[in-house]
Amino acid sequence: MGISVKMLVAAAMLLVQVEFSLAEDDVRDIVQIEGDLYRFQHNAHFSVFLVTPDGVISTDPINAETARWLKAELAERFSQSVKYLIYSHHHEDHASGGEVFADTATFVAHRNFRAGMIKEGVVTAPPDITFDNEMTITLGGKTVELTYAGLSHSNDSIIMHFPEQRAVYAVDFVLAKALPFQDLPLWAYFYPEWLVSLQELEKMDFDILLPGHDQIGTHKDVRGFRHYMEDLESAVREAMEAGQTLEQMQKSIRLEEYENWALYDAWFELNIKGMHRQLTERTDGTAKLTVNRRQFQDE
Repeated sequence: MGISVKMLVAAAMLLVQVEFSLAEDDVRDIVQIEGDLYRFQHNAHFSVFLVTPDGVISTDPINAETARWLKAELAERFSQSVKYLIYSHHHEDHASGGEVFADTATFVAHRNFRAGMIKEGVVTAPPDITFDNEMTITLGGKTVELTYAGLSHSNDSIIMHFPEQRAVYAVDFVLAKALPFQDLPLWAYFYPEWLVSLQELEKMDFDILLPGHDQIGTHKDVRGFRHYMEDLESAVREAMEAGQTLEQMQKSIRLEEYENWALYDAWFELNIKGMHRQLTERTDGTAKLTVNRRQFQDE
């Protein structure tokens, strides 16, 4: 039996504080999550792998150097190789390096992955198997359930559910008590569709939340993150309707409930900037002031 959720969260808090930038000296580590499920780290990026009697099911390789390190670790620690490699989405900082496992692995991704990979020039192994909405991978009597996350962080993001371990791996569209990346880059995020993806993740049956960045969380952290996004939207919308400029709202909006979250001091004003943009712009230039606060109500 693996460690408890409370122990996982406590242990994760001792890991390197996320700054979303590379450290001077690379940090790599492997931590057991539950049973045969492990989380591996390269600096501020995290992925997971599941060990089975017939080989390993792994997730994002992160980059070629990390993939080569992981390949050696799997051989030394478990005498196993990667049989399935599942991409969470096509962005380079998570998907690159898959070619390192091409001698043993079958590659799995959402059907939109290949187009994004080609468009952005990501160097990795292309998927051998793709799916639209749901897919199940079984190896050595162990199972991973894949679900399309919808338009959240990208148009090909997926959720990986490990039912036996009661854990999910979800990348870049959810965090545990940490703010989303800087100014919510327009190329990376869809809004308010993002809220729908979070609500769908909330409906899943799991205990352990394994984000692609920062600390390990629990099922409750998904709702907490969604509430942050909704509260941020509401505060920015109200400030806009009151006629405040972006600079004024960055000084006046605080959301004290979230002040103890990771990266609040560094990124909260940037989050306001990003939400302001999301509420006023689309890539086609049309207005997007159409969503009521808490449109997606708690069930």
